Amino acid sequence: MSYSARNSLSATVFSEDVSALRRTGRLSAARWCPSPNYGPRPYGASISLLVVHSISLPPGEFGGRYIEDFFTNNLNPAQHPYFETIADMRVSAHVLIRRDGSLTQFVSLLDRAWHAGRSCFQGIEECNDYSIGVELEGTDDIPYTPEQYRALAELSAVICVAWPDISNDRITGHCDIAPGRKTDPGPAFKWHYFRVALAEAKSGQHSDEPPSKGVV
Repeated sequence: MSYSARNSLSATVFSEDVSALRRTGRLSAARWCPSPNYGPRPYGASISLLVVHSISLPPGEFGGRYIEDFFTNNLNPAQHPYFETIADMRVSAHVLIRRDGSLTQFVSLLDRAWHAGRSCFQGIEECNDYSIGVELEGTDDIPYTPEQYRALAELSAVICVAWPDISNDRITGHCDIAPGRKTDPGPAFKWHYFRVALAEAKSGQHSDEPPSKGVV
């Protein structure tokens, strides 16, 4: 079974063999940058949640390798004062979506990435056990790019085909599973525009203009 979704902005192209994705957890559309910060999911855990995060390193700055270094335990604390506060943390996400819509994958989708921390969704704690974590390069208060909305929508559509327990209402923000502790992806993330893009990706329809155009 295959699923194809083409980004009209040509930032990324998703053409995934869903059977292979379910078997390996590896996205062919993503650059592989393995993180040591992962583990097996608990026995019998069903992948049934997708969590949207945001990250920028240093805070508010985009580009460079600092996020990759952070998720692979190679962040040099001498390169920025903020890095001294996080260099010893051991965290990861399954996938990072850059500002241009390109993807980097750190952990197989089959494995338990360390992205959610203490968390709860609909009464079930420890969301890492049953979720996939996707990071957007961004901040709570800077608009995300049209490329990111499109890439996230197409990636989500592929994941929902591979793991159908992830329904539309089981795609949520980090702020929603760890309220009071986390705020990302923040008010800058426009859920309505993402939902429109997701519906388009699932239907195979793509408008000429990105659904996030004009969003501030």
